[in-house]
Amino acid sequence: MIPRVPQNKRLLVGVATAVTFILLYLISAQSGSPKVVYVDKATGTVVSDFKEALVGGSTLVGAPSAPASQPQPPHDEPPIKDSSQEENAALQQIGAKEEVGKQPGDCLIPGERVKATFVSLARNEELYELIKAIRNVEDRFNRKFRYDWVFLNDKPFTQEFKDLTSAIVSGKAMYGEIPKEHWSYPDWIDKDKAAKSRADMKAAGIIYGDSESYRHMCRFESGFFWRHPLLDEYDWYWRVEPGIQVHCDLNYDLFKYMEDNDKVYGFTISIYEFDKTIPTLWKHTKDFIKLHPEYLAKDNFMGFISNDKGETYNLCHFWSNFEVASLKFWRSQAYRDYFEYLDQTGGFFYERWGDAPVHSIAAALFLPKDKIHYFHDVGYNHGVYTQCPLNAEFRYEHRCDCNPNSDFTFRGYSCGKKYYEAMNLEKPKEWVDYQ
Repeated sequence: MIPRVPQNKRLLVGVATAVTFILLYLISAQSGSPKVVYVDKATGTVVSDFKEALVGGSTLVGAPSAPASQPQPPHDEPPIKDSSQEENAALQQIGAKEEVGKQPGDCLIPGERVKATFVSLARNEELYELIKAIRNVEDRFNRKFRYDWVFLNDKPFTQEFKDLTSAIVSGKAMYGEIPKEHWSYPDWIDKDKAAKSRADMKAAGIIYGDSESYRHMCRFESGFFWRHPLLDEYDWYWRVEPGIQVHCDLNYDLFKYMEDNDKVYGFTISIYEFDKTIPTLWKHTKDFIKLHPEYLAKDNFMGFISNDKGETYNLCHFWSNFEVASLKFWRSQAYRDYFEYLDQTGGFFYERWGDAPVHSIAAALFLPKDKIHYFHDVGYNHGVYTQCPLNAEFRYEHRCDCNPNSDFTFRGYSCGKKYYEAMNLEKPKEWVDYQ
């Protein structure tokens, strides 16, 4: 049985201990050479031999704590686990040849890659709108596949532009300047007539009606971007413009889907063109077809762009600020001849022909309709128009951040219903709630 110490005795011991500390502190302060003092908590007496006290089992006030373990010198042996090596080994085990991405968070999806690249036509002053779009596309898609990115500009890119964009893309970044002959007036254009047309369109309040650069851009996207040497090694491209958004996770290779399923042209949004920007485009198109009936594809998609079997153009087109498409198609003789014919008419400058109706008409006429693909699962936004998957479960599974109430596909000014009808496809069951 442990003997109890009377309470008054414990109090006296505590007071004695405190007094001892104070006296010793004052003495050491006066002597200028402070020293460590050890006191037995049970008795309040000063311990002169610290080692002897420890052997005797005393509990000391002021005793230093056990020395911390010292860091050991580094060994030559590698760590037991290396997460990057484990991930690479796992990818190899299931047949992947790729390694983990170069950026933190890259999570490569294994599989064969096709000869594809992203293409962005942008100016230096659009850098910060563009890098937001790139970051979005990388997060939703490309960090899993690491496709290259081609940047084109009619002026030299700044070093800042190159540094920021190359830091964001997960594939190889390449920068090209557009040849002057691809961004200027051809010899046959009457510049005074073109200037008058711009003035008239401005007065009529037509969007981009007075813009020269917009016309050069549309002509370039129609007939020249695919000729740039930086694109020579590729068969597929995905066009990305400043300010766009992809709203849903894309966990499959869109390029490879197109190639494996024998598709040629892919889109997300379809819309009616402004009639006043293309008053003679369809007339010239019909004239071209009369010269080259051999270019009309069997089972083409005329039903999408015309309500009367080709007599008139209904203005429907694919919105070309998003395209996943075959470069081989634009390089084909049919499309080359079509563009050259249109270009000779001067309509890109005397009117305001957009590359979207030009691309769309060519795809609808020169391709069988089953070569055209609607990417319903992307979730895409450009400006005021949004494509958002209507099925709630799909949106949850693919972490879509768009509001289905903003979906444009079946709204009045969209050509979405026309697409489904001309393609003989069943509309999603939810469409009736979003028209």
